[in-house]
Parts: sequence; C-alpha cells; structure tokens
Amino acid sequence: MSAFIKFSSFFICVFLMALSCTPKKIPVQYNSEFQKKMNEQFKDASSSPLKPKDLKEFTSLSFFPIDSVFVVKAKLTSTPDSDYFDMKTNTALVTKERIYGVLSFKLLSQYVELNVYQGIDSIASNPNYLFLPFLDDTNGNTTYGGGRYMDLAIPKGDSLWLDFNTAYNPYCEYNELYSCPIVPRQNYIPIEVRAGLKRFK
Repeated sequence: MSAFIKFSSFFICVFLMALSCTPKKIPVQYNSEFQKKMNEQFKDASSSPLKPKDLKEFTSLSFFPIDSVFVVKAKLTSTPDSDYFDMKTNTALVTKERIYGVLSFKLLSQYVELNVYQGIDSIASNPNYLFLPFLDDTNGNTTYGGGRYMDLAIPKGDSLWLDFNTAYNPYCEYNELYSCPIVPRQNYIPIEVRAGLKRFK
C-alpha cells in the first residue's frame, strides 16, 4: 500500500510539473475585424505610421470594448451645391474638401448633427468614400486630443449606419511627420464616445 501511495504521489507531482511547464495561452489582441486589420496594418513596416522605435516594441493598439450602444442609424441630408474649401491640417498643407451632407442621429439620448466630407483627391481613387472627423468629451483624456476619424461610404438611400467602434486616430498621433486634417469645431459630440481607438501610449 505504501508503495502505491508513493507512486501516486510521484505521478501527481509529475503531472503538476507538466502543467506548470505548459506554455500559457496568448490573449487575443482584438475582438473585431476592424481591430484585427488595424493591428495588422500597424505591425507591417510597409504600412505602419509608427516610428521605428515604437514599431519594434509594438504588440497591439488600445481599443475600447466593442459596444453596440455606439452603433447608430443616421439620416443623411445631402448638400449637392456645396463648394470645395481648404481644410486645414496640423502642417502647412491643406486638403480640398466639401460638405457632402449632414448626418443627424441620436447617441446616448443626445441629438447630434455632424458634417460628412468628400475630398476632391479621393473622388478619382474611391468616388464613394466619405470622411467623418469628430470631436467628443474623451479627447485629451482616453483618446487623442485632436479628435478621431471614421471612414464611410455613400449610401444608396438617405440613411446609413455609423459604427463608432471603428473610430481611429489621425496618423499624426503616432508620428509628427504626417499631415492630418484638423477636425472642424462644428463636428463636436457633447458626450464621451467610449468606442474605437484609444490614445496611443
């Protein structure tokens, strides 16, 4: 009996040692297709805006948890007669944009109206592309101080879905060599939009 107990104790010890030596599972760095694509883009030296020293240490961007509260349907009121203007950037460069329309929606019981823009340079390469820059009450705290961007497409009708879980930072957040459009003050959302990309650390 004592021999059996010794053998059992030995087997249990070996088993526990084997468990302790098993490599720990690496936690998933994203939980949406958008987050996956962003991380892959930033890891790729050919497409990443990160500086070499940051790219070397990069593992993942920081995102807010996915939250369906920040997915809303917006009404689009087109402004077909709007003129192109010079949208300022953080450098001496400007981009030629026009207000394509006004997006109206409710977010956390707050009624919001934002201008959505169409760039003259993007028409040739992607005629359906719309640019939505916005500010909110997370800027300068949990998110980039200069606001964030969203990429949209011209809808077939007069409404479209806005998924703020896909909000991302301007490239100048990661590297001052980039020229980034400055978010117009009228595109301010007076609440905390706790969705999308957080500030880069």
